[in-house]
Amino acid sequence: MSIKERIHGEGKPSHAVIWLHGLGASADDFYPVLPYLNLEASPCIRFIFPQAPDRHITINGGYVMPGWYDIKGSEITDKEDLIGMSESQQTLESLIRVEIERGIPSENIVLAGFSQGGAVAYYTALRSQHKVAGVLALSTYLPFASRLEQEHSAINIQTPIMSMHGLQDDVVPLATGKLAPEQLMALGYQVVWKEYAMQHNVIPEQLQDIGFWFNQLFAG
Repeated sequence: MSIKERIHGEGKPSHAVIWLHGLGASADDFYPVLPYLNLEASPCIRFIFPQAPDRHITINGGYVMPGWYDIKGSEITDKEDLIGMSESQQTLESLIRVEIERGIPSENIVLAGFSQGGAVAYYTALRSQHKVAGVLALSTYLPFASRLEQEHSAINIQTPIMSMHGLQDDVVPLATGKLAPEQLMALGYQVVWKEYAMQHNVIPEQLQDIGFWFNQLFAG
C-alpha cells in the first residue's frame, strides 16, 4: 500500500491524522489542503494519506478503481461489504499501530475520512481497542449501524466526533448522513454535526472549520 505523508510544524511529531480518501480517488486528494487549515505552529502533526487498493466496484459495472470496499447499490445496505470493510479496518488499525511504534500515543491520533474513507473511519473507531483523539467524518454515513450496539467497544465513547455534510450531496444524501450522529448519540457518543451549502465535495469554509477543530483538539 502506498502512503503519502506530510509534516506540519517543527521537531518530532507528537500527534497524527490518518486521512482516508473516497471511492475512485487517491492519496493525493487531501494532501494539498494542509495550508488551508490554518493550523497552529504547534504541536507537530504527521498527516498520513494512505492509498486504497484497486478493487471491482459492483455499482460501477465492476470497473476496477481505488476503493476501501465494494458497493453493490444505492441503498445503505448495498454499501455494507463486510469483507472489504474488515480488510480496510485492519489496514487502519495497522496504521495506528505504526504511529504508536513511532512514539505517538493513540490518544493523539485522529481518524479522518471522506465518503468511503469516512465510513471506514467510523467503523474502525467504534470497534477499535485504541482510544483515539477524534474522528472526522466527511460526507459519509454510518455502515453496519444495525450491529453497532452489539459490536462497539465503547472505548471512544467520549472521543470527539466531527461529522460534516453537504446540503446538496447527490452521492450520500443528507438524510443518510444525518442518521449517523443520531444513531451514535443514542449510544452516548459525542458528535458535532455541521452542514454546508455544497454537494459531495469539500469547500474552503469547511477546511477552516476542520483546522479550527484540529487546533482545539490538539491544544491540550
